[in-house]
Amino acid sequence: MRYSLWNLARQALRGHRGWQPAWRDAEPQRHYDVIIIGGGGHGLATAYYLARDHNVGRIAVLEKGWLGGGNTGRNTTIVRSNYMLGDNTDFYEWGMKLWESLSQDLNFNVMLSQRGQFNLAHSDAQMDAARRRGNIMRAHGIDAELVDRQVVQEALPHLDFRDEARFPIYGALYQGRAGTARHDAVAWGYARAADAYGVDIIQNCEVTGYTFEGERVTGVETSRGQIGAGRVGLAVAGNTGRLAGMAGLRLPIESHVLQAFVSESVKPCLDHVVGFGAGHFYISQSDKGGLVFGGDLDGYNSYAQRGNLPLLEDVLTSGVALMPWLSRVRLLRHWGGVMDMTMDGSPIIAPTPVEGLYLNGGWCYGGFKATPASGWCFAHLLAEGESHPLTRDFTLERFGLGDQLDEKGMGPSPWAH
Repeated sequence: MRYSLWNLARQALRGHRGWQPAWRDAEPQRHYDVIIIGGGGHGLATAYYLARDHNVGRIAVLEKGWLGGGNTGRNTTIVRSNYMLGDNTDFYEWGMKLWESLSQDLNFNVMLSQRGQFNLAHSDAQMDAARRRGNIMRAHGIDAELVDRQVVQEALPHLDFRDEARFPIYGALYQGRAGTARHDAVAWGYARAADAYGVDIIQNCEVTGYTFEGERVTGVETSRGQIGAGRVGLAVAGNTGRLAGMAGLRLPIESHVLQAFVSESVKPCLDHVVGFGAGHFYISQSDKGGLVFGGDLDGYNSYAQRGNLPLLEDVLTSGVALMPWLSRVRLLRHWGGVMDMTMDGSPIIAPTPVEGLYLNGGWCYGGFKATPASGWCFAHLLAEGESHPLTRDFTLERFGLGDQLDEKGMGPSPWAH
């Protein structure tokens, strides 16, 4: 343990003053080999793997606010690899393997809890879809189990199994290695580990434009001055359109608000992550006892980290339909993250038409769970100038060619639509 219980108590008695910072508060230098815009999980993971695995010497992560203040701190913390298309299936499974060793790798407890996920099915057709997805997962070496109603009821007795239930439960597709992780710990762990390799992490540094030599990006204009770079990587989630627009790019991405919610603390009642197959609803219970859940996007384009009441009503209606006793639980708080949604539900990790500028975006609902694999593959792209084999089809050009990766399972309830 980095800090003993005695040390924690001693710091508490001192008013939590005197803690040693986990990473340096770096000042921007005039030039870096690679600049990564975005200090969330993806940007920090990219910097860490760049420094550790590719010997890239001078790396900076620029964050306009504080680390993890965007989508990394505004999600429901679910990690899984139960996708269906080959590209996404292999990518997210590699991410799952990285998750399983991440705490040891970073020497920082990211609080991975592999409690398993049930994606519920509510009809014969949905059971067939679950069977197909499960077979594809197993063909790729990923754990998947099709379970019947009785197994689901034994594991999740608090769901609505009445004969008159609005959405009868037929069974589920279960992935035992899925679960949750602590979002803040992921950002802090990557930041500390990247800093140990010499990465400059620069907070409160907003990018306002780019510098060019001819058609090539050679650096960025920021609120803290001009910074030169050999290559620039974008990892800014819902702000992808904004930052790309500054370089003259128009991307096949829309930004939408995705709300999430947490209830008051209740006694342990939900040991797994649950996806509601008849609606876009998903729920788990945190270590503090709060029920953490979310639903579908707000239906309008927005860069605001706030939602609206009609979507709140929609999510809570789905929750009560699945678990009627939720109607007696008080809602503690809710928040909104800004999702960068591609047209096919799959991400983009690729060079852009602007030389020297590289894109990591379009994660839709998969951003948090993709963090390790995204950083791993984006680091390869920035270091080598070409895509990693796992992301060779996550190109920007696919939208112009009509060669899309139409992943219907991009959301938490893969057969809800």
